[in-house]
Amino acid sequence: MVEVSRFRNGMSMLTGAVNIVTTAGPGGRAGFTATAVCSVTDQPPTLLVCLNQSSFVHHAFTANGVLCVNPLCGGQQSLSEVFSNRSLSADERFAHADWTSLETGSPALAGALVNFDCRIVDTHPVGTHSVFYCQVVDIRQRAAGPEGATDDHNGLVYFNRSYHRLGDASRALP
Repeated sequence: MVEVSRFRNGMSMLTGAVNIVTTAGPGGRAGFTATAVCSVTDQPPTLLVCLNQSSFVHHAFTANGVLCVNPLCGGQQSLSEVFSNRSLSADERFAHADWTSLETGSPALAGALVNFDCRIVDTHPVGTHSVFYCQVVDIRQRAAGPEGATDDHNGLVYFNRSYHRLGDASRALP
């Protein structure tokens, strides 16, 4: 069996997009920062989100059955840190940005690169986490920026335990 510290060190070498995942409904409004988000299939459009079962926001997501994945722009590192701060209430977290909503009513970050509005269609417990399988019911995508775009049109990723802004150097190779 691999030791936890070796696993975590190895996983820190996987680059992950930084997302704010939100929910709203009978279980309350909540959100958290996540890199454990990925595509599952495009027919039907489905993605997965992993959340620690001991998280204080876990109940809100399971009770509401909906969520919105909001991938952050390069200049939104501070928002990621706000939603990672366990000492802040939901109201304090959401006060740091402008929010709208799409079909499910989950908060959609106005300045995100894209919003994936979803219904949780299946949940699987795996170790300490819940894996939410989420069918995408609506998408709002930010208009692409011009050549030489600013941080407002480039992504924010987490790699080797630190934030990195994607920019010109990360554009597709010829």
